[in-house]
Amino acid sequence: MIPLEIRIIGLMSGTSLDGLDICYAAFSKNQNPMRPGDNAAEWSYRIITCKTESYPTDIKAKLASAQNMTALEYASFDASYGVYLGQRVNAFIAENNLTGNLRPHYIASHGTTIFHQPENGFTTQIGSGAHIAAQTGIGCICNLRATDVALGGQGAPLVPVGDMLLFGHYSSCLNLGGFSNISYGGTSCNPTVRKAFDICPVNFVLNHYTRLLASMEYDANGNLARSGTICAPLVAELDALPYYAQTGPKTLGREWVEQNVFPLIDKYRLSHGLDLKDILATWCEHSAAQIAKSICCLDNGSTADCTVLVTGGGTYNTYLMERMRAHAPRCHFAIPSEQIINFKEALIFAFLGALYITDTPNCLSSVTGAGRNSIGGALYK
Repeated sequence: MIPLEIRIIGLMSGTSLDGLDICYAAFSKNQNPMRPGDNAAEWSYRIITCKTESYPTDIKAKLASAQNMTALEYASFDASYGVYLGQRVNAFIAENNLTGNLRPHYIASHGTTIFHQPENGFTTQIGSGAHIAAQTGIGCICNLRATDVALGGQGAPLVPVGDMLLFGHYSSCLNLGGFSNISYGGTSCNPTVRKAFDICPVNFVLNHYTRLLASMEYDANGNLARSGTICAPLVAELDALPYYAQTGPKTLGREWVEQNVFPLIDKYRLSHGLDLKDILATWCEHSAAQIAKSICCLDNGSTADCTVLVTGGGTYNTYLMERMRAHAPRCHFAIPSEQIINFKEALIFAFLGALYITDTPNCLSSVTGAGRNSIGGALYK
């Protein structure tokens, strides 16, 4: 029997490898009294507690290089990383005394994306859900993208259904993580018009170069970028990448960056003598312009009276935010509480688990290009 309030721990680890986000939230489905039992009922949520944990050095190194593992090494790490995630959930439960009526009903784990090639019919997120369930004794919902890819979709983005049902009062929702993505439109009564797409890489590129050239995890507040010089020819070449001319559902992954972005930046490092500050300044300029362009191309064709909810780690990059505002001066970028900035994705992945448990579509074909909406995920009890 499904409880009136579903309590789920959401686990999220992005491609930027900033750490493991753990968000424990409760979800309630509020039936519309005009249409009892209708799937158009609205949802409400409350965050109970949340936390970000930095990865141990060995785990982080393996996640960063998992795409180069042999099949045997990958299978072994998938299991051991699942054990690690289960242990961290157990520690989180103990730290917050989540027992009795506070004990979670389920865990929803996104895992860490290692291979994302929907054009070839597959996507993989590492972190065995079976091992998470075995460690915790709590049912784990995982592998949330695979069904959509099997239906011909991009397997991403998954967050828009949560944007629509939990944050639908904003014109659009923009996430600035390893990659930037945006979703807009749609209502609980007509989810087929919700649209979304990945815009461009953000922290995945910025953090790659801070780690490579300065052994720093990230550029705090964008201070290094602010002191750099923008390389206009590099911006022009980046803007000309074919991905940005594509329309319709589209997603980005690690492979695209490694094949298209890093070689281009590294070419300019040599030919133009770009240092770290210049690279960061140039990438912030490129991504800010692409984000502003994407907002301007939404259905209304204008940023006038547009309120965009901004979340994700890139929200703290004040230089990037300044450049976004410069490129989209008529748009209001709404910055929510730190809890929502930091944990909105983990919250929504927990919500995808709630939708799964209630047999409600949690993946929208209108944003992924799949043949139909689907209930994505696998439950390990």
